[in-house]
Amino acid sequence: APAWALALAWALSAPGARALENGLARRPPMGWLAWERFRCNVDCEAEPRDCISEKLFMEMADRLAEDGWRELGYTYVNIDDCWSAMQRDASGQLVPDPKRFPRGIKALADYVHSRGLKLGIYADLGTFTCGGYPGTTLGHVEQDAQTFAQWGVDMLKLDGCYSSEQQQAEGYPKMSKALNATGRPIVYSCSWPAYQGGLPPKVNYTVLAEICNLWRNYVDIEDSWDSVLSIVDWFSAHQDVLQPAAGPGHWNDPDMLIIGNFGLSYEQARSQMALWAVMAAPLLMSTDLRTISPSAKEILQNRLMIQINQDPLGIQGRRIVKEKFHIEVFLRPLSQAASALVFFSRRTDMPFRYTTSLAKLHFPCDTVYEVQDVYSGKIISSLKTRDNFTVVVNPSGVVMWYLSPLAQPWRSLRQQGPGGGAHPILL
Repeated sequence: APAWALALAWALSAPGARALENGLARRPPMGWLAWERFRCNVDCEAEPRDCISEKLFMEMADRLAEDGWRELGYTYVNIDDCWSAMQRDASGQLVPDPKRFPRGIKALADYVHSRGLKLGIYADLGTFTCGGYPGTTLGHVEQDAQTFAQWGVDMLKLDGCYSSEQQQAEGYPKMSKALNATGRPIVYSCSWPAYQGGLPPKVNYTVLAEICNLWRNYVDIEDSWDSVLSIVDWFSAHQDVLQPAAGPGHWNDPDMLIIGNFGLSYEQARSQMALWAVMAAPLLMSTDLRTISPSAKEILQNRLMIQINQDPLGIQGRRIVKEKFHIEVFLRPLSQAASALVFFSRRTDMPFRYTTSLAKLHFPCDTVYEVQDVYSGKIISSLKTRDNFTVVVNPSGVVMWYLSPLAQPWRSLRQQGPGGGAHPILL
């Protein structure tokens, strides 16, 4: 039997356990995650500011609370690998590294909670974590779930290094049940599909949505534009499988936002944010919030962008156009009949003038929209479906629109050309 069939049998084996009804992650989780920026840096003598320690997570919590992030929804402070001691204690319990986390995880959770935030932690379903720390074998699943709940943890990312397909098929559903059994609300992030290639028949997304709140489908993001593009390519190529799997309480996770680090230009940073928002992705930043540039902060704190990402319908967007001349268009349906459009350029030469119409993008006929440019804030007060418009998209950049239908479709376009004919609108 395929691994997912075993998982389904496991998930169905307890009465009332068919779905992950923990009521959590009704919108894509937002916050901060240590891994991409700080990795497994445990050398606190050489790099006291940048090592995986309670100090780092307390300082990031302070920044989230004090620099406007928390109010926008960035509420999770997530520990990744390399936080624990190299051995479990005498009772088999995971323990944090005593030098780097001298007060323990419970004290760190209490601090994070005192700032109006939530704490996430990392474990690995296997003999070791990816970084070589103690893993969570099948015999430790319930114990570790209880430990995390007692510490006051609010999210668990469960990785999959050093485990077999069979162990994953049993262990991921088992942890789901164990977390629910603690009585503490803990968002459950699974890396399971990423270890099985992310696609059917090895991955059954119907089963996955009944086990996990979010899941990593594909490889780890790196601090480069090539990495971002490879993720966008993979998600777009397989959107027929991935897009229906996402929704309130269960999300595809294309991995962290690397905006504010070293690998992306300004245009590329704007592109990652727009594409992640339209994909209904979790927005987990992995950058140094103590030193982030004003331009990166402005991208990450764009209110309309966040509103689009957090739309309550929870429909993941799709790529709807792929032009030969390297312009792509992504569409996400939103609540109240609104939509988000992303015009994305893979060109490397110069800004490109892209002309199209909402009719060509299969918007309903005889509707008039108010359009707001998500980055510039500019507004077109009434755009008819059949009107041509032109957007200028910078190399490796985006233009992103928020479109809301107007109540009176008979309103005429404000910008009239000579003789009353509508002319292309330039944003």
